[in-house]
Amino acid sequence: MTDAIYTPPRVWKWDAENGGKFANINRPSAGPTHEKTLPVGKHPLQLYSLATPNGIKVTILLEELLAAGHQGAEYDAHLIRITEGDQFSSGFVSINPNSKIPAMLDNSSNPPIRIFESGSILLYLAEKFGAFIPQDVAGRTECLSWLFWQMGAAPLLGGGFGHFYAYAPEKYEYPINRYTMEVKRQLDVLDRQLADRQYIAGDEYSIADMAIWPWYGALVMNQVYEAAEFLQADTYKNVLRWAEAISQRPAVKRGRMVNRTWGEPEEQLAERHDASDFDTRTQDKLDAANADDAS
Repeated sequence: MTDAIYTPPRVWKWDAENGGKFANINRPSAGPTHEKTLPVGKHPLQLYSLATPNGIKVTILLEELLAAGHQGAEYDAHLIRITEGDQFSSGFVSINPNSKIPAMLDNSSNPPIRIFESGSILLYLAEKFGAFIPQDVAGRTECLSWLFWQMGAAPLLGGGFGHFYAYAPEKYEYPINRYTMEVKRQLDVLDRQLADRQYIAGDEYSIADMAIWPWYGALVMNQVYEAAEFLQADTYKNVLRWAEAISQRPAVKRGRMVNRTWGEPEEQLAERHDASDFDTRTQDKLDAANADDAS
């Protein structure tokens, strides 16, 4: 099959309807579209996010920090509905001028510190609490190399492969083949890296794993794009072993729930303001689902 030939116009013009699924979250200009103040909870750390792979990175780290005994990592997680344009509010743009989730405020400092870009938030929290990042120069450098690898590689997975394979309004052979080749190469990079070590950066679990797992772990476990068979994910045995082991961590299970509003009711926690929310809010959702089934 030969794709239709497209000749770019002399001057590009935005067609708001020509973006496929999630087209309404993108536009060719920055800045706020409306005035809205963000809510503020009781904890110093205020997270504004959604349970996409990038959002999950941060909630996993926060839950891991709490599980490790860092009580200063208590946080409020406020839901940002990107399909409704919450990321374009004046309050959100004041924290992240790029209008992408996740974004965080650390109110323990005066004035508060804003942090945006998921990799930057991971590094900030790891350094703030001295956890999940190696302290020796060689180990830290290896960890950060893989953290930045993820930041550079994942857009080719999500915005490239994921978009053209799963979300584009029309399927074309060339972009799907192009990005499939790259994603398989990336999976091979990870598989080779994990052949002789337990975690991405060595023998210790780190923010490198937390950054990579929500994208590539979810991919091989068929939790995003429903493309595991297409990509022959079962051939990346080291990535699968690593992904499945991390998925069983209690803090990872909790982190995946935060700011999630889809899937099974027991997997959702739209907002998180206290550790007890995992018990009470999840049970509320289960009770509501059971009541609907009974009616």
